[in-house]
This record gives sequence, C-alpha cells and structure tokens, in this order.
Amino acid sequence: MSSQLERTPTLTIFCKVVDNYGDIGICWRLARQLQHEHGVAVTLWVDDLASFRRICPEVAPESDLQVVQGVAVRRWRGQDGAYTPDQVDDIVIEFFGCDIPPGYIEAMAQREARPVWLNYEGLSAEEWVEGCHRLPSMHPRLKLTKHFFFPGFTSKTGGLLRERDLGRERAAFQSDPAQHRAFLRGLGLSESEIDAFKVSLFCYPFAPVAQLFEAWKNSAEPIACLVPEGVAAEAVQAFLGAPARAGASATTGALTLRVLPFVAQPDYDRLLWACDLNFVRGEDSWVRAQWAGRPFVWHIYFQEENLHHKKLRAFLDRYAPGLDSLQAFSLQWNGAGPAAACSQDWPTLWSDLKNELPTALERTLAWEARMWENGDLATNLLEFAGSLR
Repeated sequence: MSSQLERTPTLTIFCKVVDNYGDIGICWRLARQLQHEHGVAVTLWVDDLASFRRICPEVAPESDLQVVQGVAVRRWRGQDGAYTPDQVDDIVIEFFGCDIPPGYIEAMAQREARPVWLNYEGLSAEEWVEGCHRLPSMHPRLKLTKHFFFPGFTSKTGGLLRERDLGRERAAFQSDPAQHRAFLRGLGLSESEIDAFKVSLFCYPFAPVAQLFEAWKNSAEPIACLVPEGVAAEAVQAFLGAPARAGASATTGALTLRVLPFVAQPDYDRLLWACDLNFVRGEDSWVRAQWAGRPFVWHIYFQEENLHHKKLRAFLDRYAPGLDSLQAFSLQWNGAGPAAACSQDWPTLWSDLKNELPTALERTLAWEARMWENGDLATNLLEFAGSLR
C-alpha cells in the first residue's frame, strides 16, 4: 500500500435519491460509520436534502454545505459544473451507478494520485454477484478504472452494513423492558398496544395491505400494526376512515392500526427491535431487519418483467429453506405466488406464518451470526480500496 492510503483516506459519496429513503438511508449509514468508526473524512453529495431530512432531522434542506454528525454534506445540483483535482478525495463512491458529474471525473483524472473509484451496487442474493464483485471497468477515454463493489451474503462479496456496537446496543434495549416500553410510549402507543403482538409495516404502495388488514381483524389475539406516515396510505386511510396522519389510530376487531411519524435512523432500529414481526422494503430497512433479531417479511422493489421475483426467490433460497410458511407468505406478499390466490387465502397465509414465527426467530438469529462472519461492509470496502493503491 502506498503512502497515499497509509494515512486515513478521504472519501466522497455521490447519492442520487430515487425511491425517497432507501438510497440516502444506505449512503448515510455508510458515511456515518466510515467517519465514526474509521476516522475517514467523508463528503456526501446528495441531490434531495428534503428526503434526507426525513431520516436525519439535523439536515438543513436549504443549505448547500453543512456538517452533520461529522460528515460534510453537500447539495448535488446536477451534472454541470467544473471541479479541480484538489476537490477530489482518495476514494470516490458512485452509489448505484448514479453517474457522477463529468467535470468531477475529469478532475479525478487530473489528480496526481488517482483516486480509487468504486461503483457501490445493489444488494442481491443471486449467485452472479460473487463473480462481479471487485471487477474493474476502464474509462473509455481517461486513465481511470472503476471497480464494482457488491454488498452480499457470502465471503466472496462485500458483506452487509453493520456498525461495530449495533449488537450490543440491541441486546441492551431488548433485555430492558422499561426502556422498551418507554420507547413505544414515546411513539404514542397505549399500554394495550404495547402488550399486543406488534408489527411494523413498511412496504411499497402495491403491497396487498387491505387483504392483510382483513386477516388481522379476525386474529385470535390483539395485533398492533405500526405504520410510518405516508406508507400504504390508501389502505391505511380506508381502515382509519380518516386522513392517515401521524398520531392517527383506530381499532377494528383484533387489529389496532397506528400511524407513526417518520423517525431518525436510530429510532427506526429501535422500532424494529421492539416489534414481534417486521415488514420491510427495498434494501436499507431489509438489511436493518436482518440485524434486529426479529422475524421479517421483505417487500422487494418492483422491476420490469418481474425480475424482482427472481431476486426474491434467490434470497428466500438462501435465508428460508425449511420455512415453508414464510416463503409462501413472502411470495404472495410480492405478487409472486399462485395466480389463483385471492383475499380468502390471506387468513390461512397469516395463520401459517404466525405458527411458524418461533422457528423463523431461530433462523433470524442463526442468519445474523452467519452474516457477521463475512465482516462488515465498511471495513471490507476500506480494505479493498487500500489494496488498489
């Protein structure tokens, strides 16, 4: 390794917000961990500061440059603009192939010590990821090489994002009933909701939420469903019979539905830790559910020609062998189940899943230990960057 990275490197992340929270959620976790745990000076370029503020209230959406929790946050106004080599850091991360500005790439090529350029890719359990992780791609014109960096579920990938003290913090929270209950009261839950079977619901608009609500209304035990404001808005409003604003709640049969405000990332983790079952979506909340020590159901981001169904099955094949009810429920939740399925199937799907949850909990804990053996993504990324210098 050269002297350029014998010191603590500097690092830039470019983030284009596509689906409101997932992209910036991942980038913010990575930036914060690199700064707090590795002492890396991080600059995070973001094109949508308003969405960023939803998960980090300290962000000032009107500011072009600010420092948030030790990370320099810059507004990314688009592809135009000139940059100088001294504005380029040792490591440059292009998140999800977001196409960083051409002027910045020119400045990268002019830098005396060329930066390590990484394209941080999306998380997938498909086998081809192992073969593409760390692959180089030479720029067609400039003396620059970009490498693909894939998060993943095996030692042949970059692993998963996880902070060093996350397991200790979760264990302390989940083993302290007083802290647990105080957190839920702070979100507005009543004592009866806290004592009920608690479900957090985070999904895309096309999830069959109304059908699931019908099944939950007829449950044999009370269910408290906690849904962030703006999620599944149509089904939530229909259930409430009123606008789906934060703080709204209603009970029908066994189901109590409560709308929560969007919370900062640390509190979202606590919500996952506090619930008995978590419905998560996309990538960021999906990964956090895997560190929560609780069973979860994943709602995958839609892709044309149902490519997302292939990715879903690839994950279930790795994560849920033998968990037949979780597999059946997950497929139906994502529109990948039997074509003849209808609303009458949801009570059975839910009952079967509920009965399987103790086994699913055991799988969650075993999976967590297995994933941790691959190391954490931030450390793996820095080690790979160091090997390129």
